[in-house]
This record gives sequence, C-alpha cells and structure tokens, in this order.
Amino acid sequence: MIIEFNNDEILFLEGETGMVGIIKVAYENKMLFIATQDNEEIVQFLEKDDLIAVSNFKKDKRAIRSQAYLTRVENSPLVILNKNHPSTKRLETVLSVGARVCLNCNITPGTHPEQDVLCSCDSLSGLEIDKTETGIKLNKEFDNYTIEKFLD
Repeated sequence: MIIEFNNDEILFLEGETGMVGIIKVAYENKMLFIATQDNEEIVQFLEKDDLIAVSNFKKDKRAIRSQAYLTRVENSPLVILNKNHPSTKRLETVLSVGARVCLNCNITPGTHPEQDVLCSCDSLSGLEIDKTETGIKLNKEFDNYTIEKFLD
C-alpha cells in the first residue's frame, strides 16, 4: 500500500492505544547524531526522502509534532538508553529515522541504536514502512490514517 504526502505534511497512523507520525527529512545532506549507551556517537547520513517516524503511546499529536520538529529542524541528537535504565519505563514518545522503519511492540522503548526498528502499540506492531520519493509504502493495507499540515 502506498500513501503519498508532501514535505510540509505529517502522516498519522493510528492504532488502538498509540499513534505514529511520519514526516520526510526534507533536507539534503542532513546528519543525525545518535548518542549510545557506550559513550559513543554515531553519525547517520540522511537523504531528503528518508523518514522521521515518531511513536507515541498516548496518541498525542502535539508530542509527535514536537519531537519530529526537534529532529528535523533543530537537529536534536537521539539518546539511546540501556535496556535496564529506569527512564525506559517513562518514555511516551520515541522515534526512528531512516529509509525503513519496522514497528514492534516487543522491544524496550528508547534502547535501539538501529534506526530501522521503532517501539509501537500492539495494533501497529508488524507494520513495515519504507520510504518512497513521494511518501511511504506499507507492507499491508492500513486505513486508519490521516494527513495534516506539519507546521502551522
């Protein structure tokens, strides 16, 4: 299934107990800095049509938009936590950036430096999202989505 949207729009995929918002990187030569639990920094080079996918467990569109904005516009680095870090239990919004994102409800939020996996609610788990030049491609049919302006 293909869903098209513009760089000034955000796509929301809504599940029963959570939501994922997706925007395009929209800039050439963008870099994402990822701080790991090993006190290292990974630099991920991004393409204009790569995805910024933000998962939220309260269906809070404002939180999703805010995190996407911080990543795309403000170049906020990602911080990866250890699996036993106490903050993982309090994370309500997590994100993944890249060409492909696989939603999974069986991982600990905020602990994966690999940017092709993202923690999600049960009903979105198993969705695979691949970038296209003009939007995304999903691995299966999904009809509970909306497209809105990203920034007002």
